[in-house]
Amino acid sequence: MDQAVGCATAQARAPGIVKTAFVHYDSTQAVKSLERDLGDGPFALVILFVSSKSNASAVISEAQRIFAPTPVVGCTTAGELANDGYCEGKIVAIAMPQSHFEARTVLISDLNNIDAQSIINEMINNRHAMMESSPDWAHEFTFLMIDGLSTKEDALTSELAVGLGPVPLFGGSAGDGTRFGQTFVLHEGRALSNAAILAQVRTRCPIKVFKTDHLVPAQRRMVVTKADPAKRIVQEINAEPAAREYARILGKDPEQLTTFTFAAHPVVVQIGGQHHVRAIQQVAGNGDLVFFSAIDEGLVLTLAEPRDMVEHLQTEISALNEKHQPDTILGCDCILRRLEAQEKQKTRDISDILARNHVYGFSTYGEQYNSIHVNQTLTGVAIYQPEDE
Repeated sequence: MDQAVGCATAQARAPGIVKTAFVHYDSTQAVKSLERDLGDGPFALVILFVSSKSNASAVISEAQRIFAPTPVVGCTTAGELANDGYCEGKIVAIAMPQSHFEARTVLISDLNNIDAQSIINEMINNRHAMMESSPDWAHEFTFLMIDGLSTKEDALTSELAVGLGPVPLFGGSAGDGTRFGQTFVLHEGRALSNAAILAQVRTRCPIKVFKTDHLVPAQRRMVVTKADPAKRIVQEINAEPAAREYARILGKDPEQLTTFTFAAHPVVVQIGGQHHVRAIQQVAGNGDLVFFSAIDEGLVLTLAEPRDMVEHLQTEISALNEKHQPDTILGCDCILRRLEAQEKQKTRDISDILARNHVYGFSTYGEQYNSIHVNQTLTGVAIYQPEDE
């Protein structure tokens, strides 16, 4: 990864409604530094995006102690979106003050045994409780963080759709750098694998939940002819070994496929008239392709061509700034976007846009938008200053 975006010391942004702070993961008393830079609460919620180089258990345990009784949630990352854009080796803290936000959290502790109705009931109860306690606040969103190696994102987002009602959802899959070893979500002092956290937020701030990618479907198509959907593995494409056939279509050596190849040459599927990326994670030792999201036999995959990342991101951010500049944008950005930016030497330009527009969050192993799990996208929520302030 791009070492030019490494990070230094804790630093808080200029005062806004949403409070943010950043610290290098191995700084002495890192969590205390974050507390100092976030400033005085009281806060409705603190969110931590923690470098996978950190001891996630120690970070969340300390944060729970320091920020109590404020709920603290978070996850490990494949890189951070911090005060200087794309970054590595940081802990990013986002705090939502009680003056403008109310929040409830829902823990799904075992993704192998999802009790959908129980989760939905809890979500509905939380929403009703916040409507009663903050009846004059008109805006809501739900933020999901989930183990990025669980392979359960598609199933969970689909199940949650019933409980969302009119409330938009976005989220990201926790990362482990480029190691793909183990990821964690953070909740009530614990670092948990095979788990997910929902943060339900009600606010007096206008918000806009969004999803964007810079990819355009091309003409080259392929059919998945053999797959293991439970493991998100494709064994054959067009009745040929998957990695070899993918490489042939690209005109590349199958022995030279890398994460940079997958970032530069993604595939998409058409769902409801829209394209959604089905990103490739890696080549298995036997030549199978491992995907970041749901895959099945008979699925038609279309190669996508990327537009210019910098121009596209600037256009999308400008749309969010059309009437007012957001106070903060909480973003979940796919690791493959970061890798593509690095490969095309656009990291600094992308980082400058993110930093100028107060985009904070993390690089993910996948993104969620309402009831769909997607890849190679940027999802998030733009939070605006109330019009009466």
